[in-house]
Amino acid sequence: MSDSPRRRGRPRSTDADAAILDATRRVLAEVGWDGLTMAEVAARAGVAKTTLYRRWPSKHELVVDAVAALFAGLALPDLGSLRADLEEVVARFAALLARPEAQASLYALFAEGTRDATLRARIREAVIAPMKSLVHQGRAAAQERGELPPDGSRAAAAAEADLIYDAIAGTVEHRVLVTGEPADPAWIRRFTSLLLLPLGAG
Repeated sequence: MSDSPRRRGRPRSTDADAAILDATRRVLAEVGWDGLTMAEVAARAGVAKTTLYRRWPSKHELVVDAVAALFAGLALPDLGSLRADLEEVVARFAALLARPEAQASLYALFAEGTRDATLRARIREAVIAPMKSLVHQGRAAAQERGELPPDGSRAAAAAEADLIYDAIAGTVEHRVLVTGEPADPAWIRRFTSLLLLPLGAG
């Protein structure tokens, strides 16, 4: 059996990938979705266009991965309590959304996603699903500490985790991207308190 296309040729360079994704976000921040071209991204990243197209055959794929790479840096803290973990996650998320390149990338994806169901599916897969996994991890850690009751069923646990993610992502994105108000420590504490009430965290 012949080698798969992924195994043939030179191995992918993680440095080149990082440079391309960073260039994508910078170009988006400067010229927006319509102004972004694969040629400009390649030039900014210092790679050949053929190198770029081998990795990302379309602008959609490229921008989704550029956004996913930003959020990949988010991790679940282990600060000893559900409240402390939630406050830290919200603070990190808000700080990430405040970055100009993150805002430009998300605005572009939101706008294009309303017109393209395939793009929305890619966003859910590459950006949203990994972030939802943090909620599942946080719930499991809180249950081990006895702060949350055990799951009644797998389906109920998944539904609750989805709601928690929607509440965090929707509220923080509205605060930072829509109203432009600061997600300062006092606001984060109030928001976390609201989240914890229906969860019955002890």
